[in-house]
Amino acid sequence: MKLEEARRSHAEAEKTASDRAHALHQRGEQFQLQQADIDRRLEEITQSTVSDGAVKKFEVRMNQVRRLEIATGYVELLQEVDNLMDQARQNITSTPRTSLTAYSRLKSLKKSLQTVQPQAEGAAPHLLDSVEQQTARLYTELKDGLESDLHKTLDRMAWPKKELNLLGDVVDSWRVQVELLLELQEPDLMQQQPDVMHNSLIMPAEAAAEPVVLLPLEVMVKPLALRFRYHFYGDRPTNRLDKPEYFLSHIFDLLDSHNSFISQLLQPILDRRMGVSEAHEALYTDATSSFVTSLLPMVSTKCLSLLPQISTQPQLLSHFVHELMSFDNTLRDNWGYTPTPGPFSEWKGLTWSMLTTHGYFNPWLNAEKDFALTRYSAIRDAADANDIDFDGTEPGKTKPTKGTIRVNDLVETITDRYRSLSSFSQKMKFLMEIQLFIFDGYHSHLHGALQAYLVGSHTAGRLIQGQAESASTGIRGVESLAKIFGSAEYLERKMSDWSDDVFFLELWDELQDRARRNTGAGGTVGRDLKVQDVAAKTSSTIKNEESDGGALFDETATVYRRLRERSEAEIIRALDTNVRNALRSYTRTSSWASLSNTDSTTSSHTASLDSVLQTLSTLLSFLSTVLAPAPLRRVTKQTCQSIQREVYDNVVLRNTFSAAGVAQLQLDVAALSSTIDSSIKITGEAHRSMRKLSSALVLLGLPIRTSRKRHEDIDEDDWGFEGDDDAAQTQIGTDGAPDQDQMYGLWEAERLIFNSNESARTVLADMGLDHLSEGDARNVIKRRIEINS
Repeated sequence: MKLEEARRSHAEAEKTASDRAHALHQRGEQFQLQQADIDRRLEEITQSTVSDGAVKKFEVRMNQVRRLEIATGYVELLQEVDNLMDQARQNITSTPRTSLTAYSRLKSLKKSLQTVQPQAEGAAPHLLDSVEQQTARLYTELKDGLESDLHKTLDRMAWPKKELNLLGDVVDSWRVQVELLLELQEPDLMQQQPDVMHNSLIMPAEAAAEPVVLLPLEVMVKPLALRFRYHFYGDRPTNRLDKPEYFLSHIFDLLDSHNSFISQLLQPILDRRMGVSEAHEALYTDATSSFVTSLLPMVSTKCLSLLPQISTQPQLLSHFVHELMSFDNTLRDNWGYTPTPGPFSEWKGLTWSMLTTHGYFNPWLNAEKDFALTRYSAIRDAADANDIDFDGTEPGKTKPTKGTIRVNDLVETITDRYRSLSSFSQKMKFLMEIQLFIFDGYHSHLHGALQAYLVGSHTAGRLIQGQAESASTGIRGVESLAKIFGSAEYLERKMSDWSDDVFFLELWDELQDRARRNTGAGGTVGRDLKVQDVAAKTSSTIKNEESDGGALFDETATVYRRLRERSEAEIIRALDTNVRNALRSYTRTSSWASLSNTDSTTSSHTASLDSVLQTLSTLLSFLSTVLAPAPLRRVTKQTCQSIQREVYDNVVLRNTFSAAGVAQLQLDVAALSSTIDSSIKITGEAHRSMRKLSSALVLLGLPIRTSRKRHEDIDEDDWGFEGDDDAAQTQIGTDGAPDQDQMYGLWEAERLIFNSNESARTVLADMGLDHLSEGDARNVIKRRIEINS
């Protein structure tokens, strides 16, 4: 069975192969016949018996046919262009809308040719050039004709007089002619209009196209431009280099005079044009903005004729740019000028155009810098610059010098000079090259004054500079330091306030964003602004992508803060030196053990304390008038602690005291506290700052008697006094003095303090003397003559 199946399969395969071979043979014969027929036909056409030669002759003839077809197409296209030109010209006066239709068709042909020309590898440049020239010619003819008709209508209307003739068909004719001119301009507007929405997502600041003057308004502005040229060119008194506000304010006069007409009659026409399609909606803005756009070319031309004459005169250039910025702001704020439609459109202003496009920024920046530095030098070197201004700040604030307030006012004025600039790079250059430059210079001035004081506060330095000792000591030295401190603190506080200003906040946000997008070694944040250089002058946090803090004035505020802290430390050191010098004679008093009983109600402080009280009263009274409460408290606390150290170390621990001597010392300390509190006008500040000394005087002045309250766990001691039940507690009254009815006796307190550390801590806690350690208490109490003997 298998052998039979194999034979059948073999027979079928042979039959299939034979059939395929036969079919292939037939196809080959058919191909030979067709090839022979082709050769015969080629021979008949080309009259050649060689097939290769026949093919070449055939290709040549086919190329000729193709060229003929192309030439025919060119002729037909040119014929259509000529027909459209004739049709448009014939109907310009009778039916201008028909002419506009022909022009639109011609414009479409030109655009189609421009589109396919690159694909055809520039095959028809002459044809394209011819069509472009014809289109431009027709546009000019149509524009001239329609503008001529509008001129006639405007003459009938008496434009631009104040009293217009709007009777009869004048307004209707004006509307028709305006619409025709808009239709003529629309293809060009379509071509110039960028994809606003696409660009705004990429770079919003550059999304808006340059404003284009509408053809009807271009015609209407011509008589206004002639009047403008008449008044502001030539030898007219209104044409003055120092008064650019004359021609700038004239533009606002034109707007006031004609905007009502433009808004009422032109706006409805623009609304209808915008309603044609979504594409038309992106072509037109409001009528007022369109009118402003038509007036700006005359202003720009006037500015460009003026700038070459004043660019070398700093005062005139500065005044001109200031007036031009004010002009831009008025158009934006008062007239709502938006030259291009769309939510992301932004008009950079004529100022930006003059400074950036035409290259007058650097001359203006240099002029402003020279003016600011000249003014700064005059402020710094003024005779009263170093006088303290007691009325220049709010009550309760540290008082700076008059020069400091004037420097701050100067820098604030500079901010107003460039606040309206559109360019981020220009704003940053103003900030760094003028404002921060002045702040750095004034910091150097204050730092130099501090260095001069430090040199003068040493004997060798005074001898080198030829200064008297009084120039750097006493009230004069403290006053010099207070001026430096107050000036540094005032400017540091102002920089903190500026960092919260909306203008500087926006500048800081944009600076951070640019710095984070350009983090490379040579990264920049603007034209000629390297990230490293800007960070060194503003804030190092701009280089940190994870930091959300920081402000524009971080680096400058830091150096002023350091100056403030150092000057405050020097004020404290000066007070310490003056107080210790004044206390020198007092600490040498050694009669504390020999004093007899003293009545605290009639006795006065020690005579040798007078110089100390006079020094404290003079210095602290002055500081209380120039320092805010917080730094005044810090300075006073350090001074009190200096007094406490001197009295504690050189009086209490170096002498023995009778009861009368302790009472006298208490009177002296009370006099010191009273003088300090009255000088700074803060009650109790001295006592709060000298608690250790107060505690020592309480312990040193314990009476010699048996206490009313007994300590329960101590037996009679070796001194022969009563034991546990006689140990007394004391309470501190509201005035800081111990309650006499609860006072420990001297002997009992001495026994308990020396008994053990635990009992000493207990006694000190009971008496409220927390500022004394066990060792301090033992050193103090043994200075009583009764115990010391």
